Amino acid sequence: MIIAILITFFFIILRFSVTLFNFISNPKLHRVGKQYQDRVSVLIPARNEAGNISALLWSIQAQDYQNYEVIILDDESTDDTYAVCSAFAAHHSRFRVIKGGKLPDGWIGKNHACHQLAQHADGKYLLFLDADEVVKPGLINSAVHRMHLHQLGLLSLFANQQMITPGEKTVVPLMHFILLNLLPVRLIYLLRNAAVAAASGQFMLFDAGIYHQHQWHKAVKNKVVEDVEIMKLVKARAYNGEALLANGMISCRMYKSYREAVNGFGKNFLAAFNYSIIGFLIYIVLTIGGPMIVIMTLSLPLIFFMAGLIMLTRIMISLLSGQSPVVNILLHPLQMLSMLVIAVVSIQKYLTKTTVWKGRKI
Repeated sequence: MIIAILITFFFIILRFSVTLFNFISNPKLHRVGKQYQDRVSVLIPARNEAGNISALLWSIQAQDYQNYEVIILDDESTDDTYAVCSAFAAHHSRFRVIKGGKLPDGWIGKNHACHQLAQHADGKYLLFLDADEVVKPGLINSAVHRMHLHQLGLLSLFANQQMITPGEKTVVPLMHFILLNLLPVRLIYLLRNAAVAAASGQFMLFDAGIYHQHQWHKAVKNKVVEDVEIMKLVKARAYNGEALLANGMISCRMYKSYREAVNGFGKNFLAAFNYSIIGFLIYIVLTIGGPMIVIMTLSLPLIFFMAGLIMLTRIMISLLSGQSPVVNILLHPLQMLSMLVIAVVSIQKYLTKTTVWKGRKI
């Protein structure tokens, strides 16, 4: 019991230290006044996004950046995605829509869509966005400034998450919780080691010359968590890669219900641990089982010390990610239970090879 408690507190203090480093270093994209003119190709893969994509297109149209094009690829949608995008493009000359080709064997759908989009782009930078996002003015210019500042091959941003239903609020915050609790985000740029990598497919800005040379999406054509894999490849090839928090300049409502959120996270949580079921289970046991052991001791000093560290951690992560600290503290037990549910779903889908996303088996 004593050994288990010591291991638990070591893990909690370690994660608290990582979170504190992230809070102090404040790894956010900041707005800049200097204006850039480099051509940016905004590339949007869209599959059955008729109900979401208009908000993104209007928000791009409202950008204060001048030199850009927008290409939307309809990835074999079965809804009105193509019609919605075509109607918008008909009235906005910088926007155009193309039909995606049939998904080849050995490819993940999104990776193939992004690969096709890059072949139609002519910008100095290639910016991949998801169709369910909304961007704010200043985003493109600030991101291009970062590319110049650090001579980046890839800049990725973690979007602010919109959550409306209670189900979303018990699952979606886990994304920032795991990221900011385990990884000192600034080290992605500072350390050249490719093992220190993280990225979000919701915003991937590439140097086009480097991208076309290495065909990054083709290189990870069968990877579920393609964003992280690409960041690893970028760094392994000795290019600079950086990941930051979007700082309110991108928002996204990833899922609209508890079931949808669990299924969504269930398809890639295990992949984030490099498909190591043992490593994933160790993390779950230490994160959820460890505190339960401490509570079972009935020692108030230990319980209050542990609770204090967890609460401070949740406050810092919430403030960094633009979420409510009060809500995340109150829902922390339910979020940890949801993490356990996601772990079961993720492992079950992986072992039975039944992962399906947007109608396609992965």
